Amino acid sequence: MNIKFLRAALLVALSATALGASAQKNYIEGFATYTIQTPGGAVDTKSYFKGDSSLTSMQQGPADIKIITAKNGDYLAVLVDVPVASIKKAAIATPAEIEEGKAQEPKFSFTPGTETKVISGFNCKKVTVKDAKSGSSYEAWVTNDIKIPATSFSHTFKEIGGVPVQFTALQQGQAVNVTLKSVTDQKVPAGFFGIPGDFEKITLTDLKSLGGGGN
Repeated sequence: MNIKFLRAALLVALSATALGASAQKNYIEGFATYTIQTPGGAVDTKSYFKGDSSLTSMQQGPADIKIITAKNGDYLAVLVDVPVASIKKAAIATPAEIEEGKAQEPKFSFTPGTETKVISGFNCKKVTVKDAKSGSSYEAWVTNDIKIPATSFSHTFKEIGGVPVQFTALQQGQAVNVTLKSVTDQKVPAGFFGIPGDFEKITLTDLKSLGGGGN
């Protein structure tokens, strides 16, 4: 066998292997698991996604909280279920509340760096994030190993150049440190992003008056 031909064939095979190993996985349906650092300690949450809909589920004390977003941010509902108090409230944002929420969002700009590291098994690159409104700067680590739809945590990072893995999210004006732990392929059941019939529908303003909160 021609030695030059053999070497060329090996190079092609090795290149194909490398390309296969680094190919980006595109998740269109499933859930992402995050760890959030809070004053009370680390809290794990799950963000389910399908199309432009997402549902983030978390536990805060006795309350089971679900945040549903859809229609590219033009729909927001916060479900609060407190079994010990027999409370089931679904706060659905009005168009005015949606616009107010968007107006309060940070105005981020992103500057890619050269540093890299592996976080949660993802190859990440460092990006400096600056909020033009507050002047604050944050450090974020972004991966191109995967692609997933925006969740309630990551929707303000759409222009960052990848999927944020370790970053600072602003929730109601408060900086929250978030780490993406894993992403799982899974079919989301029909009606998953809907509101159960036994929840009382109120507005976000009503929920805030009860001591709750939204995005």
